[in-house]
This record gives sequence, C-alpha cells and structure tokens, in this order.
Amino acid sequence: MHCVSSKHAVMMGSFCQGALLLSLAAAMAVYADMKVDCGPDFVTLMWTESRPQADTSLLRLGSCFPTSFSAGEAYFYVDLTDCNFRILVTGDVLLYSNDLTYVASDDSYNLAFTHPVVCAYERPKDWYSSQQIYDPVFKTYGLGDLQFTIGLMNDDFSGPAESTSFPLGSIIPIMASVVQKTHQPLLLLLEECVAATTPELYPESTMYPIISNKGCLLESVSSQSKFEPRQKSSEMRLSLQTFKFAMGEEVFIHCKLLAWDPNGLDNTKKACHFVKGHGWELLDNLAQSNLCDCCESKCKSRRQRSVASEKHGMVQKAVIGPFTITDVNS
Repeated sequence: MHCVSSKHAVMMGSFCQGALLLSLAAAMAVYADMKVDCGPDFVTLMWTESRPQADTSLLRLGSCFPTSFSAGEAYFYVDLTDCNFRILVTGDVLLYSNDLTYVASDDSYNLAFTHPVVCAYERPKDWYSSQQIYDPVFKTYGLGDLQFTIGLMNDDFSGPAESTSFPLGSIIPIMASVVQKTHQPLLLLLEECVAATTPELYPESTMYPIISNKGCLLESVSSQSKFEPRQKSSEMRLSLQTFKFAMGEEVFIHCKLLAWDPNGLDNTKKACHFVKGHGWELLDNLAQSNLCDCCESKCKSRRQRSVASEKHGMVQKAVIGPFTITDVNS
C-alpha cells in the first residue's frame, strides 16, 4: 500500500501498512509534492521538486542524505533506527518523528525549510525499547490549532527518558515544544514552573519554584540548571539539576507554556538564566539581556496591554510526572 501526501495543502493523515502518516505542510510545499510510505521498520520518501534552481542533493531526512536524487527528485529509503528518528509512546500509539529539511547554500535563491514527518503505529503489547517513554511522563496538550508537548528526555535530548528516578544532584533533561499548523512562526517560552507532590495544584500544596517572574530560571542561581541553546524556535530544552524536595516521593512539575511572537520579547516574555560570572542572560539574544534585569525584582511589561497584543501568543498549562528524586547517601 502506498501513502501519498496531498499537494499544495496541509498534509492529511493516511493509513498504510498499519501506520498513520501525519505531516504538516511547510511554506515551501507549494513548490513540491511529497510521497511517503511508513513500512513496518522503514520509511520511504519521494520529494518531487518543481523549482528549476533547487538542488535536491541538499535535502536531508533527519541526519540522512538522499538515497538517490536527480534534477527534480530526491528519494529516501531509511530504517526507523537511523537518521535520528525520535520515538514517543502515548498509550497504545508508537510515534516515530523526524524532519525533512532543505539546506540552502549561501548563493542559492531558494529558501531553506523544514517539513515535519511523523509515522504512527499501533503499539505491540509486548513492545519495549530503551527509549520507551513511561506514561504519563510525556504529555501533549491541544490549544486551538497549536499542539503543546512537554516531557522528560534522555541525557542528549535524542529520545524520551529511560527512567523516572533521578539521584539528588543529577540533571533532569526536560523538553517542551509546540507544533504550529497554520500560525506564523512562534517562539516557545516557559513562563512558570513549580514542583509539587500532587498532579493538581491546590492552595495548600507544598511547592518548589523553578521558573518564576515571567521566565526567570530561579534554579540557575544556586545550581547547574540552565536553558540549553535552541535547536528551533518552537522548542525549549531545560537541564534541571535535581533539588532537595519531597525525597523519595512522587514529584510533578507544573508549567505554563507560552507560544509567542519571536519579535515581541519584553520583560514578561523571555527566557532568562543565571550564568556564573556573567549574571542573568537572555537565551535568545545576549544583546538584549537587559530584559532579564528584573529577575532580581518584579518583572512587569513596559508595554500597554491590548487586545491586539494578546493575539501574539497562547498560554497552555502542562504537567510533567510523576518522577522521584532519590538520595544516594540514604
């Protein structure tokens, strides 16, 4: 069976060999047609290009070069274990995701682009992988035509966490992302995160602040916690050093995720962490680190709030966990 994506439009899901192909149309999709087969353990992708000056050898599926290419086509035949496919398990569904990218040369008239591709399979009952995610550590939230995802990752952020137990002082890799279907490019921010021992927050809940004051990573002041450099604007990576809180108990991290206009950063729309010897720094532009000066006081927007400004982004509450912090000395 052959799965064919729709042309000049948002890609529609199609079943093939027990798999569901989901893909979002990129800006450059109007110039090309993409056909994908989700095999039992492999993926084939055919990209047919209509721009006469486009160099199909510059297409990449994850880390993989085209298996073959010509003046107007690029063909990929790859195993799901290659090309840096990402794995996510949600309930009975096993997701393999990657990105088709066009790496434009400096003298090219053709713009670079990224085209997400996801194959979803019914999860075998006896399936297990070292990259398996432990439900409900990784969660997805829908808000309008935005889809937010947050979860615990492995050490190099290449896949889901292999364990939900973290020794005191170790690093918890956390990744959040937003999938944009029809929006202009958005910047993902972590506006607030607190740790608690309950999956819901109550007035009497014992909480431990991690990110506060509209995007200030408080934990970076006294630990090795930090925001990692962005791989893409719609994604945030946080290396959080474990802290002494609810040792041995179930811990949940409650966050507010904000998808915002990349050009609309201010004192209340930012990602700041404390760098030893330098002070507070803005993740996305060191030259604008003065936006982080308020992290030591109270961050308030200098702009007049308006209905128009609220349309620049959306806020989604999300929860990570449960996981446990263990004392290696006990």
